[in-house]
Amino acid sequence: MGARSDADEARTATKPLDAIEREIAANTRAYVVGPYQQRRGAGDANQRSFAARLDEAVGLAAAIDLTVVEPIQVMLTALRPATYLGKGKVEEIAERIKLEEIGLVVMDCALSPVQQRNLEKAFGCKVIDRTGLILEIFGRRARTKEGALQVELAHLNYQKSRLVRSWTHLERQRGGFGFLGGPGETQIEADRRIIQERMTKIERDLEAVKRTRGLHRASRKRVPYPVVALVGYTNAGKSTLFNRLTSAEVLAQDMLFATLDPTARALKLPHGARIMLSDTVGFISDLPTQLVAAFRATLEDAIEADVLLHVRDVAHEDTTAQAADVQAILRDLGIDPDDGQRVVEVWNKSDLLAPEERERQLGLAGLKPEVSRPVLVSALTGDGIGRLTDAIESRIARSRPIYRLALPPGDGQSLAWLHANGEILERRDAEDGTLDLTVRLPPEREGAFGARFPEAQREI
Repeated sequence: MGARSDADEARTATKPLDAIEREIAANTRAYVVGPYQQRRGAGDANQRSFAARLDEAVGLAAAIDLTVVEPIQVMLTALRPATYLGKGKVEEIAERIKLEEIGLVVMDCALSPVQQRNLEKAFGCKVIDRTGLILEIFGRRARTKEGALQVELAHLNYQKSRLVRSWTHLERQRGGFGFLGGPGETQIEADRRIIQERMTKIERDLEAVKRTRGLHRASRKRVPYPVVALVGYTNAGKSTLFNRLTSAEVLAQDMLFATLDPTARALKLPHGARIMLSDTVGFISDLPTQLVAAFRATLEDAIEADVLLHVRDVAHEDTTAQAADVQAILRDLGIDPDDGQRVVEVWNKSDLLAPEERERQLGLAGLKPEVSRPVLVSALTGDGIGRLTDAIESRIARSRPIYRLALPPGDGQSLAWLHANGEILERRDAEDGTLDLTVRLPPEREGAFGARFPEAQREI
């Protein structure tokens, strides 16, 4: 990639790390290679078209600002243990790399450490696989302490078996762009003992962070608001929908993995229900098992949520396959994606549909049983948001008991208890000062409520 001048070094020293990383990436010419088997086995869950898979891989590379010179689709009849690709294809790509002065090759597959090293030797440049690329994206996006620790732990675990100089955690303690070089890269040796010691320390730090987040969740549970979590394929529009519902300013870009760290906001719905809305990291096909495990804590808000909004990009050609990927990961997390009481499918990006297709999608949604009916919306324009909030409120109402009761005049203590432990849906002040109340309760408060207000009547 050429020697750097003193002037370059001086300019770099004054820039923020993110700006340095973007500049390095923008000046790195990359190939994205999609090596796909022509005959898909029965166990191959990824049924997308090869072109769509390659497009997604290019999107992942673009998410960290790499300059993708060309995507290359390679059809394989069999996988080669040494290089994944066949010998002839390796030589052909190596020649093109030399002519195009390529500095990085992204392989849209999972490479073994041996395959990665052999390809680097053959290509004469750095090679990373899909897992390594996703980790780099996570390293760039993570902002909270837990997110950064989870990234580092996952990457060190991945790196343990790869004795190649492709990561600079041990020097910089920061995710991102190890594969492009950086301070100390020439001195790095993947010493497994050092890596294991660092992993052990991170695991201890993570436990402390998780305890803190557990306390935060416990305090949120004491606030009797149901939790509604957004889940979905990456770039499905979750953050845009979050912003639309909360008027927040979460990073919302047409970019894969724009959101990594969980964000939660309290929100009052149009008919009076208050909820805690949580945004989560997007899911993606072929997400390595170790990454799902590493980010399980980040998804705890989704695991424990009362209602899940499964946001789908219905304008995407692979929306059905994307939905299947999300559903598979939800099952891995112990969530039943077919539970219509808990999961609401949100068919997003209706603004990108032609008018006749939009009407067709509305018709399809209308044919579904009411308990599991999808909601067609555009988070960008606000179309359908009213239908969505109605769906959320109906799910909450189904799962939470509602009582009617009367408080005698001046019973401020009981009224304060109800405000603190329940949700007052309706209040009517009688002429004699009596309060007629309609209250919705979280299930865990029902016992205490019954003991305190034995005369209250539950609504059917």
